[in-house]
Order: sequence, then C-alpha cells, then structure tokens
Amino acid sequence: MDVGAAKLIGAGIAVLPLFGVGIGLGKLFSSLIKSIARNPSAKADLMSSSMLCFALVESIALLAFVVAMIILFTA
Repeated sequence: MDVGAAKLIGAGIAVLPLFGVGIGLGKLFSSLIKSIARNPSAKADLMSSSMLCFALVESIALLAFVVAMIILFTA
C-alpha cells in the first residue's frame, strides 16, 4: 500500500469520533431547550452547565481534527 493512501485512510479513521460529537451536541442542546421550556426561571443554571458540557464535547472534536491533521501532514 502506498504511504499517501495509508495516510488518507488513517486520517479518515481519526475523524470518526466526529459522528459521536454531532450526536452528543444534538442531544445536549435538545435537552437544554426542553429544560428551559419547562422551567424558564432555571435558565441561568442550565446555560452555565450546558456550556461546560459543550466545551468538553467539542474538545473531543478538536482533538480528533488535530490528530487527523498530524497524520496527514507529518513525514
């Protein structure tokens, strides 16, 4: 197998966690909207905890992207 082809396959496999990140963010924000609709007075508490969870989930996406770029652009 050619090295370039192996790099492309490896980078493709490295970004597979992005599917889970997309699903997780969709569930997070759908739950946030439902929770705020049920109890609008708790919006401040809900927003702070959901933004923390958003940052943690998004860090997985950034890590996967960085790993894919390292695989593609290293010798």
